Amino acid sequence: MIHVIASIQVKEGSLSRFLEIFKSNMPAVIKEKGCISYVPAVDVPTGLPSQDMNQQRVTVIEQWNSLADLTAHMSAPHMLDYRKKTKNLVENISLKILEQA
Repeated sequence: MIHVIASIQVKEGSLSRFLEIFKSNMPAVIKEKGCISYVPAVDVPTGLPSQDMNQQRVTVIEQWNSLADLTAHMSAPHMLDYRKKTKNLVENISLKILEQA
């Protein structure tokens, strides 16, 4: 199983629009071969000193059966369309592709 942590820095004032587009794409992603889980999350203020708080960041937590399934996901037509729609809303993206140790 492959785990993905995608950290998406969204431009100031664009978070709600970004999440609207993201969530509208979720049903297509969840139907993809090998998709186990695909969930967007945002930071929750906790007051904990070690928390890296960023209210313009969306963290996507994903699980895929295999690296091949993840690779196919990256080039799926609905993902290409999603990237076009969100291109001007996103400042940068960071990915962590992980497997269980």
